[in-house]
Amino acid sequence: MNPYNVQRVVLIDDSENDNFFHEIALRKAGFGGEIRIFETGESALDFLLQDQVSVNTVVFLDINMPGMNGFEVARALSDRLQPQAELQLNMLTSSAWSVDKATAASIGRIRNYLVKPLTQEIAASLIGIECLT
Repeated sequence: MNPYNVQRVVLIDDSENDNFFHEIALRKAGFGGEIRIFETGESALDFLLQDQVSVNTVVFLDINMPGMNGFEVARALSDRLQPQAELQLNMLTSSAWSVDKATAASIGRIRNYLVKPLTQEIAASLIGIECLT
């Protein structure tokens, strides 16, 4: 039931509550694979660069985080990542500002710009599974 064969989802957000809620949305949508959660851009970037996306992965990345922000993470991934498998990078943010949308659109690796919260339906459509509820 997973035509994209997504094996891992990576949540990158400094909000523990948002990560918790989004993990629940993913599970309720029917995603049964690995979910990795990072609360800093630096730790997520380190993981993704070391792993080189060894399995098909969907990333949900917040913009506003202390330290390295989401745009910086996305640019670093664009410059330094040579994925071995499929990578879908999505901005998931509370910002609906047009300037943030334009910045995201200018970074080639970013596929979607989403405003929080992540719903079960959106999660299911991006991961390529039929929503269970």
